[in-house]
Amino acid sequence: MKASAFVYPWDVNGDPGAPARLAELGTAQVTLASAYHSTRALTPRHPRHRVVTAEYAAVLYPPDASRWSGRAPRPHPAGDWAPGDAFGEAASALTDAGLEVHTWVVLAHNSRLGAEHPDTSVVNAYGDRYPWAPCIAQPDTRAYLTDLAAEAAVRPGAHGTELESLGWYGLAHLHAHDKTAGIPLGDAGQYLMSLCFCPACREGYGVAGLDADALAAAVRDALDPVWRGEAPSGGGWAGVEKLLGDTRADATRAWRDRTARTLQEQAVTAVRRAAPDGFQVLLHADPVSYHCGANAGVDPAHILSVADGVVVPCTGDPGPVTPFAREGREGAVLAANFTVVSGMGGSPGTLAADADGARSLGATELRLYHAGLASDADLAAVRSALAGL
Repeated sequence: MKASAFVYPWDVNGDPGAPARLAELGTAQVTLASAYHSTRALTPRHPRHRVVTAEYAAVLYPPDASRWSGRAPRPHPAGDWAPGDAFGEAASALTDAGLEVHTWVVLAHNSRLGAEHPDTSVVNAYGDRYPWAPCIAQPDTRAYLTDLAAEAAVRPGAHGTELESLGWYGLAHLHAHDKTAGIPLGDAGQYLMSLCFCPACREGYGVAGLDADALAAAVRDALDPVWRGEAPSGGGWAGVEKLLGDTRADATRAWRDRTARTLQEQAVTAVRRAAPDGFQVLLHADPVSYHCGANAGVDPAHILSVADGVVVPCTGDPGPVTPFAREGREGAVLAANFTVVSGMGGSPGTLAADADGARSLGATELRLYHAGLASDADLAAVRSALAGL
């Protein structure tokens, strides 16, 4: 069962032992970040540092000046945490160690974009902006994300890409010193708090037969009991319909699903146009289309007709693989993604059993999050598990 480990360029660059250590895990592939959001990351084995602070969302290679000249928004190169062509340097070292390199591209999750261009952000029913969440309905933002996908995905030495957050981002977000968990919103409340009311989305609701002002008012009315401390009303999509009403709920979902699907189609097409033959394109995906976040909500049948496969979050529950496997698309990659960092809720000690469980549901590959962040003990457990698969 083919496995790939996620890594950052700063896990590799400046550490001569890193490529061999990653190869010895038993993975055939690494998924190496080429465009990534702001983060603070441990590097527990690096000879030069223990903490890397990526101050803003950046590309980890020199962006193409001719592509981005005069455009806004545009990607920013990284600062001193990943200078120059950090991706290319790491990719070369990993390739020399016998590992196949695929790019890891974070798209609609970018706090610097929201800070520099506030009008690009999702706006909730109360008028609050989410600077970490670009609205994917806006034409300029869609053009930016599509071009970024192509450029960041197709880097020299890469054999494929994994596109993260290629869809709607919403309220749920591990923001700096996040303080949003005091009121349990539930699945339905999260959806309502993630509906966007920027001008582009207001126009979209109108096309869907909804009055945007009335919809926003309905969202606020539906959430009032939640703010008062009452339990959210039901779970799943039925809970959204109960809060918002069937007609309004279904119309918003249809608009948002269509918006996400067309962006996914455009981005994958752009990547394929820029890539050599045989270049693999996967999406980090959630099989529930109205879900928001890094694993974009998708329709399984649609996304498997667009991309070569998906990377599916499976830590604690491999069940999300099943809707993709039901589609039965021959040759599709269904990669079960397991966190293997104990301190981040992962369970590397049960990886072999977890992988078997995911394979029984239709998974064809594994993804391991995250080799650069894991302790030596976690990596030893991963090596043992992969040796038996």
